[in-house]
Amino acid sequence: MKVDCYYNLHKHCISIRHKGLVIAHAHSVELNDVKFVVSQAGRARVLKEKRKNVHAFVRGELVRHSETTDSEVREGNVTYNPYKYDSFVRRADKSRITGAQKVYISGRSVCAVE
Repeated sequence: MKVDCYYNLHKHCISIRHKGLVIAHAHSVELNDVKFVVSQAGRARVLKEKRKNVHAFVRGELVRHSETTDSEVREGNVTYNPYKYDSFVRRADKSRITGAQKVYISGRSVCAVE
């Protein structure tokens, strides 16, 4: 099932969205065939209003999700900050990343396997 995943700032977990509706909340998620999506209109709204909104997410085929945090994903290798970047970037060299074969998300950490 193709889903969008994003960190929910209010519930402090990952929201899993399918066809526009949140279908689950989890603390760790595994996805295959991933695309990193940023709505530029949503990012512009964040920059203008200085208030976060859901405009960036990880889209892929849901493999599994869990109510517990995955201890193996400590430090993610992918990050996104709307005030610094216009896309998701690799932590190591700040280069743009648009997709990955597999992604592990645990809490706020995103680890991509390219």
